[in-house]
Amino acid sequence: MLDYYELEDHYRTIKEWYNGYRFGTSDVYCPWDVINYVDELRDNPDARPRAYWINSSGNIILRTLLQKATPQTRMELDRLVNGSPVTKKINEELTYRELYDSLDNLWSVLFTTGYLTRQAEVGLNTYELIIPNREIRMIFTEQILDWFQKEAREDAPALDAFCEAFRQGDPASIEHQFASYLKKTISIRGTAVRKERKENFYHGILLGLLSSQRSWVLSSNAESGAGYSDILIEIPDENTGIVIELKYSESRNMEAACQKALEQIEEKNYAERLMEDDMDTIFKYGIACRRNACMVRMAE
Repeated sequence: MLDYYELEDHYRTIKEWYNGYRFGTSDVYCPWDVINYVDELRDNPDARPRAYWINSSGNIILRTLLQKATPQTRMELDRLVNGSPVTKKINEELTYRELYDSLDNLWSVLFTTGYLTRQAEVGLNTYELIIPNREIRMIFTEQILDWFQKEAREDAPALDAFCEAFRQGDPASIEHQFASYLKKTISIRGTAVRKERKENFYHGILLGLLSSQRSWVLSSNAESGAGYSDILIEIPDENTGIVIELKYSESRNMEAACQKALEQIEEKNYAERLMEDDMDTIFKYGIACRRNACMVRMAE
């Protein structure tokens, strides 16, 4: 198809995003995605791949798995999102009534519906399962983030206290509570995952938590000074502004990552927009994340 439409240069991207399914001894692409993406490329050669499949299903199976998740399940989801397999026995003869009876059945449904594919057969009806491609990995990540935000909002006092720590200039409390939140969700640590994507994941978690404050004005990746800050917050009633720069630390030296974030805030003058909007008090936070751990430092 790519040869026919003279789109051969996009083969690697399409393989990365939409390939990866295994049927018998054959590797199979998701035809719905390939057709939609090629259709877009014909009109716009610079079009970026999207998760077309997510718009064709309700993802209720994945959401149900997350709702029923045990600590063991979350650990297995962590492994999957980071590119490692999980071993499961698959029942391909489930009836509709049995689908949601147990976690074991849900894994079988995730396999038969294409959320997971087999990497190897290790026993009778038992397989090493993996996420097939970048599209499905994105769906997993987005659904996990959505589930996590809903879980966090159920404990409103804790969430309010977390946000209040930003307003009060209390990095120790922010660090303690954010670390607690991170331990309840998955981590992004795969060596094959770009650092930018790791930072985006933690950025999404933090942004979702802070957006619970309806009286705050949040901006993500907002232009300010000489660049784009990760998160800018304005609290208009108090003329208080907050700048947050987040880094993923590839090593255990999260202190260095925090300091790099704070230096970037100063070098790029990220507080400029807040000052232009007459914010009298401005807090600047550098936050480093690594797996399920974090460190928070505040500029003096």
